[in-house]
Amino acid sequence: MINNRFLIISLFAALTQLSCQNEKKEPPKNEITRKQTHHTKASQPQESNLTHSNKKNTKDIIVLSKKHHVNSISCDLDGDHVPDTVNLVQNTENKKYGLEILFGNKKVEYLGMGKDILGQGFDDLDWVGVFEKAPKGEIYWNNVNDEGEIIGEENVPESDKIKLPNDGIFIHQEEACGGGVIYWKNGKPEWIQQE
Repeated sequence: MINNRFLIISLFAALTQLSCQNEKKEPPKNEITRKQTHHTKASQPQESNLTHSNKKNTKDIIVLSKKHHVNSISCDLDGDHVPDTVNLVQNTENKKYGLEILFGNKKVEYLGMGKDILGQGFDDLDWVGVFEKAPKGEIYWNNVNDEGEIIGEENVPESDKIKLPNDGIFIHQEEACGGGVIYWKNGKPEWIQQE
């Protein structure tokens, strides 16, 4: 009787363990569209800004911008010939805007939404009126000097001109001065000031 009881308990435990191992997990969903995706978050440099004391999920905090007419572009930022998607998004907790970059290789990065953007002194992209791809091969340069004066191409040394190695992201205030190009260099985002 004791052996039968031990055998039944062991069999029940084994079946329970097998049942748990065979459960299918639902694939992750895109934070914006809520559709299944193969993107995983490889890094979240702004995790402290994207979480709340009640531990909400990032997908509950970050939403695709409804304020911006164009809020999503496709380009190849990292040069791997796999399309990347860049979304203008808003952090619903602090109401600040930024970029969600979904790389084709499944890496996800965030810029802005309350965290300083590439040392430029701003953490919110609510001002963006022009949001478009800066094509690979285009030549840009920082066109504002240390005194805040705009400098023309004829006054820029060739060594200071940057030919984009891959696509970039052009952001600018609409009908005003101010903006720049974000591009990837050696695996990291860089900024080129554009008036």
